[in-house]
Amino acid sequence: MTSSVSRRRTTLGIAIGAASALCLGLLTGCSDDSDSGTGADGKPVTLTFWGWAKGTKEVVDAFNASHKDIKVSYKEIPSGVAGGYAKISNAVKAGNAPDLFNVEYPQLPDFVSQGAVKDISDQVDPALEGQYLPQAIDLVTLGGAKWALPLDASPQTFYYRKDLFEKAGIKTPPKTWDEFRTDAEKIKKADPKSRIATFFPDDPSTFEAMVWQAGGRWFKAGEKAWDVNFDDNATRETAAYWQKMIDDDLVHVTPSFSQQWTNSLQKGRTAGYLGAAWGGGVLGTTLPDQKGKWAAAPMPTADGKPASGMLGGTTFAVSKDSEKTEAAVEFAKWATTTEAGIKARIATGTSSAYPAAPALVPVARKAFKTDFLGGQDVYADYEDAARSINEDWTWGPVMGVTNNALRDSFAKLGSGDGDILGSVRKAQQDTRSELKNRGIEVSGR
Repeated sequence: MTSSVSRRRTTLGIAIGAASALCLGLLTGCSDDSDSGTGADGKPVTLTFWGWAKGTKEVVDAFNASHKDIKVSYKEIPSGVAGGYAKISNAVKAGNAPDLFNVEYPQLPDFVSQGAVKDISDQVDPALEGQYLPQAIDLVTLGGAKWALPLDASPQTFYYRKDLFEKAGIKTPPKTWDEFRTDAEKIKKADPKSRIATFFPDDPSTFEAMVWQAGGRWFKAGEKAWDVNFDDNATRETAAYWQKMIDDDLVHVTPSFSQQWTNSLQKGRTAGYLGAAWGGGVLGTTLPDQKGKWAAAPMPTADGKPASGMLGGTTFAVSKDSEKTEAAVEFAKWATTTEAGIKARIATGTSSAYPAAPALVPVARKAFKTDFLGGQDVYADYEDAARSINEDWTWGPVMGVTNNALRDSFAKLGSGDGDILGSVRKAQQDTRSELKNRGIEVSGR
């Protein structure tokens, strides 16, 4: 893995440099010489921070209550796919971006390649880096530089309604995707209006996580160019599986976290959720009346052996024009590596995030209210899933273009006209074109 990471970072440096003329740690002009912990007048430094992750307000409140030198002014914005990323990008272009903002792992390389975030390498010493999962650090390390601090890892998790499974004669959650399909048929037979889960056409990240789990690799970083191939065996097999599930009407096709999706869950017409570690908190706050009816299980796999991709996962990035880098990183460190920061987030009951700092998993486990999931020790399951994350996946530097292409094509799936594999191939074409437009070398088909 070490050599592949090294190649990835080298090529990312080439790509980012070509795309945005960023000097990745080579020139002092790329570093930041901004604030210390307090302002020049001795007054607290006030940070502006935008985000949407569950429990964030409580984290900010706890930080402000315990710190005199730095104060954080928090603004909740829509999630990234719901308009948050567009809002951040527009603010960066207009020169009025917040000092700090949340960005998920898949989108971070895109923000970096466009010069929207700062290199914070000089703020991340070996002691701090060592507190995070290596996989999480790798996802925020581009071109040998550190561009964000990771909040959580997000191994895939399948959540299901125990009572609806029992009603359909299903005794245990599916371990394989073949079993998942069989169970989907049973759920539909028991109630023709019910489905086992939902395919989200507006959020390609769920499909991408499935490809990741299956061993796909859309992006590979060579020494001189990006190898872009969305048409590997794992992708074709994953696309064929979900195409058949949709064509046979065994899953709902509705937008993620929409009112339509929520109503279906509330009425018991969706029996499961293909999510990630953070999904337990989402379900608990969305469906409080269903407390005790849900459980978490490992995501099904092709052969029943443990394997996981990552779905989402949040980081803290400093915007390019911020003059308060040191204070921004100080808050991000507190939020991601201290017991108080993690406890403040998880104790709200709205978040079941799996900390990117492994030493804090016991803190999250103790703070999380498990009554919605029937008292299940879900963090033990999250730990098992985290150990099985495929380490070969790399996010490309233009994921905004990639995902927009997928989103536009996936939109047709709800009407029966969509073609998943065709959508993926179109996304590959658009991705390769955008990379070339940004002056980034591309290889592969």
